[in-house]
Amino acid sequence: MSHSAANKGPVYFQEDGFIKLNTFLKEENLSKIFLLVDNNTHRDCLAVFSEKIEFQEAIEILEIEAGEINKNLETCTGLWNALSDLDADRKSLMINLGGGVVTDLGGFVASTFKRGISYINVPTSLLAMVDASVGGKTGVDLGNLKNQIGVINHAEMVLIDPTFLDTLPQTEMRSGLAEILKHALISSEDYWNKVTNLSGLTLEDLDGIIKESVEIKANVVTEDPEENGLRKTLNYGHTLGHAIESYFLTHPEKTTLLHGEAIAIGMILATYLSKELQEFPEDKLKEISLKILDIYDKVEFSKEDIQKIIDLMKYDKKNSHGNINFVLLKDIGNTVIDCKVPNELIWNAFEYYQKA
Repeated sequence: MSHSAANKGPVYFQEDGFIKLNTFLKEENLSKIFLLVDNNTHRDCLAVFSEKIEFQEAIEILEIEAGEINKNLETCTGLWNALSDLDADRKSLMINLGGGVVTDLGGFVASTFKRGISYINVPTSLLAMVDASVGGKTGVDLGNLKNQIGVINHAEMVLIDPTFLDTLPQTEMRSGLAEILKHALISSEDYWNKVTNLSGLTLEDLDGIIKESVEIKANVVTEDPEENGLRKTLNYGHTLGHAIESYFLTHPEKTTLLHGEAIAIGMILATYLSKELQEFPEDKLKEISLKILDIYDKVEFSKEDIQKIIDLMKYDKKNSHGNINFVLLKDIGNTVIDCKVPNELIWNAFEYYQKA
């Protein structure tokens, strides 16, 4: 099973993916292959991946420290220097084996080294499988501001093997689930009901849900690869969610939130705003809030926290002409892009979240 985003970066699953990857490595006239890992995927995933690769030439391993805090230009500079020292050229290939930080950063490093070398994403986290590795967005953070530096450039392919999820802590699985919930809210009530019925799900069901989520994203990206319209719907819950994630990432007294944990809060806030501005049904707002809070712990926000989070939103990439743009819902599966939201309503949304 494969999907293609704008005829680039087809997504392959499991054994089919490794067959395609091995064929690609044999048939392309590659000068060198570089495999980017972080310390977690080096330990947990590299041996499994290496067993499935038939390519006999030497593969250079490049390792970075795990964590969003390392998704920055300093890490990129280290990798660009390593590629240069190891004689990488325009015919080299970068394979990114890891979660969203590795696929985002590795894709960006590859896309900018010598004006661009090819790269392949092999996501190992649920978040990267259903979101970060698919769609050609690459980039790094600027200080505590998420994904401010980057380019849209599609991978040669994305290879998804859910067996890598066996190495993932439960917190990371929950983080990835947030993007699946987002895909459900912007696509259909049937899918929302399926993915929130967690007690009845088996691991086999999870494989199907990953494929369905990838398909939702791939279809959107194919229609709008440059994010001029429809692709903006993939940012549901992210305008506030990214600001919350950025704030907690660098605040010395706050526990860092995983991406999905911040986006889960952002989705409750965005759904409240949808009720206020788009007449989203109140009973569905309550149901969505309860289901999300059943999965993710509630986070406390002081007035100072909220003000600083609102201040951070002005750096969101989706903004234009000085306006902060939100994606909102008229109903599950019925999105509205480029919505302006007054600050007073954002404060009300946080108040709703605290009481939910």
